Amino acid sequence: VSKEEADRQSARAVEALLEIKAGVDAENDGGSRPDVAPDLALSRTVVHGLEYADSAVPESDLHRINKTLTTVPEGFTPHPTVARLLKKRAAALNGKAAVDWGHAEALAIGSILADGHPVRLSGQDVGRGTFSHRHAVLFDNLTGKPWTPLAEIDGAAFHAYNSPLTEAAVIGFEHGYSVSRPASLVIWEAQFGDFVNNAQSMVDELVVSAEAKWGQHSGLVLLLPHGYEGQGPNHSHAHIERFLALAAKDNMRIAYPTTAGQFFHLLRSQAAMLKDEPSPLIVMTGKSLLRHPLAAATLSDLASGGFRPVISHRRDGVKAGSVKRLVLCTGKVFIDMTSHPDFKKADDVAVVRIEELYPFPGKDLKSELSRLPNVEKFIWLQEEPQNRGAWAFVAPRLRRMLPEGRTLEYVGRPGTPSPAEGSNWLHKLQQSHLIKVSLGVEEMVSAVF
Repeated sequence: VSKEEADRQSARAVEALLEIKAGVDAENDGGSRPDVAPDLALSRTVVHGLEYADSAVPESDLHRINKTLTTVPEGFTPHPTVARLLKKRAAALNGKAAVDWGHAEALAIGSILADGHPVRLSGQDVGRGTFSHRHAVLFDNLTGKPWTPLAEIDGAAFHAYNSPLTEAAVIGFEHGYSVSRPASLVIWEAQFGDFVNNAQSMVDELVVSAEAKWGQHSGLVLLLPHGYEGQGPNHSHAHIERFLALAAKDNMRIAYPTTAGQFFHLLRSQAAMLKDEPSPLIVMTGKSLLRHPLAAATLSDLASGGFRPVISHRRDGVKAGSVKRLVLCTGKVFIDMTSHPDFKKADDVAVVRIEELYPFPGKDLKSELSRLPNVEKFIWLQEEPQNRGAWAFVAPRLRRMLPEGRTLEYVGRPGTPSPAEGSNWLHKLQQSHLIKVSLGVEEMVSAVF
């Protein structure tokens, strides 16, 4: 390419960018720069109640939204696999199938659109979903013409953009978009949670600190697929510990929901906060939970209640007074433990899972602990190595809540430079051992790791 041609291309690109900026400025009444200086969050009034607000959607509304999402336009020929998926989702709200993770997400976004909030979704393969769970954008099997079911919802606009593996650039852009369009729910999803590594500078400089530094309010949502399934060090870990280390003064929410219903209410509560007190939301999304039967939701789960930051669980027949061993955890490891054969024999064990790690739900935890007066052994269970995951964050907070004379025991992988092992059989061996240790069936054997 000649120098003259390169200069012409550069000039055309700059001219196009200036035209876009002029359009944005016109929409924003001359620009997005505030007339008064921001207070840099020095006088911020923290609103805690919204994260636990009732986010239920009436059953009639869910049925209406579901019908729109599952009714194929005339002349559109879906792929046979997609056709079966739509048929299953159409029947799910009638109790004939479970509401899986992707379906709950679609209903949540559909209801948010109906409430008048635009939704913008970007990331690597978000149209389909990395794990073929979303199907937000469908293609005619004969013509290749796209169809976006969520765009059919009356209320506000929905857009889904597949973005390249340039995480820093995309997160930087989406942060700016969320600041400029505060009424929009802006979501970025990593192909695997580990890939947020490549945007750590944007997380540090913008996502977690823009409010404190510049008074910028962002409701950006980061969906980070996380969970140990023996897939290796670069497809397992979304670095929860980094976000928790950066959490201060209610600068964000960090959640690790275990069910599709919890995820539904989490997204809706985030949308409810956009108007009054937006904060970034960091979500660890369990890959193996997307289709796990224990993580599925029902119509009543979505049509009642709201997001619960702390949930207590006991096996049927186990009374609170007989619980001697309490296992505390967060996220997908809860499903692994409660579906383990040895849990079915645990007559003195209760599990408390923390679904929102930050802001730390101390009041809710104290309430749950007070219902279990005879606990003798308190355990924190995690699948991440000891120098990763939530252990370093939760340990001092949990210890302050324990009855006098009680200690908190760590059960998890030992510290390691690498986030996860790459052997599936070894992962299963280690995972089963950790659960057995937490249930008191086995003693910790370091040789397993």
